[in-house]
Amino acid sequence: MPVIAAVSGPLPRIGVVAIGAVAAWILLARNERSQALAMLAALVLAPILLLADIWHSPQLHVVHHHPLFALVGAAFALAAVGALAYAIHRKPPLFAWLAVAALPFRIPIQAGGTTSNLLVPLYLVVAAGALAVIVPALRSDRADAASVERRRPGWVERLLALAVALYALQSVYSSDFEKALQTMVFFYVPFTLLFVLLIRVQWTRVLLRQCLTIVAALAVVFAGIGFVEFATKRILLNPKLVVANDLHTYFTVNSVFFDPDIFGRFLALVMILLAAGLVYDRPRREQLWITVVIAILWVGMLFTLSRSSLGALLVGLGTLAALRWNVSRALFVAAGVIAVGAAVVAISPSTFGLNQGANNASSGRANLVSGGLTLFGNRPVWGYGSGSFEKEYCERHSGYSQLCASHTIPVTIAAEQGLIGEIVYIALVLVALVTLLRGTRADPTRAAIGAAFVALVFHTMLYADFLEDPVTWALLGIGCALAHRATVTAAAPVDEGPRRRRAPGTAPAAA
Repeated sequence: MPVIAAVSGPLPRIGVVAIGAVAAWILLARNERSQALAMLAALVLAPILLLADIWHSPQLHVVHHHPLFALVGAAFALAAVGALAYAIHRKPPLFAWLAVAALPFRIPIQAGGTTSNLLVPLYLVVAAGALAVIVPALRSDRADAASVERRRPGWVERLLALAVALYALQSVYSSDFEKALQTMVFFYVPFTLLFVLLIRVQWTRVLLRQCLTIVAALAVVFAGIGFVEFATKRILLNPKLVVANDLHTYFTVNSVFFDPDIFGRFLALVMILLAAGLVYDRPRREQLWITVVIAILWVGMLFTLSRSSLGALLVGLGTLAALRWNVSRALFVAAGVIAVGAAVVAISPSTFGLNQGANNASSGRANLVSGGLTLFGNRPVWGYGSGSFEKEYCERHSGYSQLCASHTIPVTIAAEQGLIGEIVYIALVLVALVTLLRGTRADPTRAAIGAAFVALVFHTMLYADFLEDPVTWALLGIGCALAHRATVTAAAPVDEGPRRRRAPGTAPAAA
């Protein structure tokens, strides 16, 4: 314990850079043992950095005064992770089931003086899945174990590694280093492990259907909780939302999510995944059930009053239609939807708040964009450092707006990481889109995942949280695995059967 307490001052910055390098190593490792060692380093280094960050915070009061209790609790947690890792090792599909089931669940926990909604169940699943890979790889008795090749990293992995390493490096000069550290420990490192573990899964048609069923069932349950909130006018989480509902005539629900927009994003993505069963040929009875589920989720999303989620849903469905049929039809329908929307706004601008100005209509986000662009203009090349947007913006607009958290991911990256980070972000998005969408017209599963990713990227333009959302890494992991399998299948030689031997001097038969 004293060793951890001593890790303060410049050492945490070195630690963040080191763990960024470890995350990149995990993504780019060429053999099983090398990747296993990197995963083990991440599992050890991340908790040490977190403890060093919150060592003097009130939530560690029990650790300081009752270290034995803390050690016993840690031992129980490690035992639970070990037992789960053994179960995953014995039944590999278990990781996929648990991972997709844990994606939405966030638990409010204080860290560094602020309350964060952390994906604790997902962290436990990821840690167990990583151990299920690490232990067999390091215990292998084969002489050539260190040279066992894994799937060669593609451009998505390379750009993810560059993005994570760059974020860690730019945290060194950040004006809010504590937030950058927490982003690395709570999001980038565990999500990197999630990504590589999902790529290793053998994604069969049955397993994909099971995972979609789990996600759809959770979405229906969450929508039902939203219905109860709307009927009783009581919010389960987020005191700020309770106050906001008291101040307005409308009522917004968030179910088990802290934010209505995140709840709406989740529902929109699930609806897009399910919609693939409607636009592609499926049994009529199955399509009937899909329609019922989508209708329930649609009503649930309406109660969130999330315009960004509605826009993401339309973009995702339009992408799915373009992949299924052709782009011209999708563009024609999109033009019609835009025309109808423009007519509604023109007839009744007060419905959407547009008569109050762009900033009020966007709940203060227009000022965030302009303020973020100003920050980018001040330091266009390297920015103010990872995680610094909120602090820098609030210092310049403390008396002007209470909303300081950025809601547009490209602007956030431009202000925090400058052109260096922006170029990496744009390259990552473009390469991911090409990887996930190429050759998907005849593949419903890949088309659904690609359309969901397009919708998610659109939503991040209005609500941020790109690499900070585990769903991004899950879609990329599953999508890259399926894309790689499709490439390997297409490149495999076709068995044409025994060829008939023709007599010398005769011409080959016409095809």
